[in-house]
Amino acid sequence: MRARSANLELLRAAAKLAAASMRLTIYTELATLPHFNPDLDGENAVPPAAVHVLRSTVAAADGILIASPEYAHGVPGSLKNALDWLVSGPEIVHKPIAVLSASSRSNYAHEQLVETLRTMSATIVAGASVAIPVSGRHLDADAIAADAGLTRLLHSALAAMAEAATTYRRGRGSE
Repeated sequence: MRARSANLELLRAAAKLAAASMRLTIYTELATLPHFNPDLDGENAVPPAAVHVLRSTVAAADGILIASPEYAHGVPGSLKNALDWLVSGPEIVHKPIAVLSASSRSNYAHEQLVETLRTMSATIVAGASVAIPVSGRHLDADAIAADAGLTRLLHSALAAMAEAATTYRRGRGSE
């Protein structure tokens, strides 16, 4: 949720480095989501507008990159809240997802996030789920994209995601 977080800059760098055939949209509206409440999401309920935007954005994607920090050995509450709003719908089912981290020390959050996503029937793309060590280096997206080692890691992750997204699209009959 921070305006210049290492994970957000990592996603911005990925958008800069993505192949011309890929379009990356960065969802920055976690703060607009209300706390998950099943009463607002039950049968005949109309979820809040921010939830509709989240679900529409996820549904339109052929794949998802999630870059998340680790707070107190866990997934940040705002990210878990967003995932809770997606649990009851089909938007994330079988969708290829990459779990990125800007720190190689985010082991607990990574494991928790992968477990949550698998429980939601998402497809974790192993070759695209990597730690890209930018945390603590105060690099913006341009600096990340200019670093040969970081670029190599991001290109590899993006290539794995592109392949998974193509397979996903074909399975949906969209190609």
